[in-house]
Amino acid sequence: MIGSFAVGKSSLVKRFVHEAFTGEYYTTVGVKIDRKTIEMDGQAIDFILWDLNGEDAFQSVQMSYLRGMHGYFLVIDGTRKATLDVAIQLDHKIQEAFGPTPRICALNKKDLGAEWELDEATITSLCLPERPVIHTSASSGEGVETLFHQMGSLLLSDS
Repeated sequence: MIGSFAVGKSSLVKRFVHEAFTGEYYTTVGVKIDRKTIEMDGQAIDFILWDLNGEDAFQSVQMSYLRGMHGYFLVIDGTRKATLDVAIQLDHKIQEAFGPTPRICALNKKDLGAEWELDEATITSLCLPERPVIHTSASSGEGVETLFHQMGSLLLSDS
């Protein structure tokens, strides 16, 4: 899980792994690791989810945390356009360092749609065949299963 601070990375993981959500905000320090296994197309996919601390002016993603990854999620807060810029910078940095790697953009906080700072043209420009975009809400759970199942599909097709 990659993205700016407070975009909902930890909340998406918590919703997926524990089927829970809390509105309380806790800063991730370093990395938090969770695990969940799902069944897809008769195969078990073991997600080892590294929830990295948010990128901001004072900290940066530790590229060493990303070695050995099979894919990543770029998490963007739809209510804060600046988080899109951070995600795009991180995406370029990661692709440059590790080469083509499956990734999906999670446009999070769909439940706060009236507060969104991203317009449809911006969202459309973010969508690339190799970088799908899924609208999610950790709060309501909308799109969360789809997000992880789509990554599972990418990983199965990549293997």
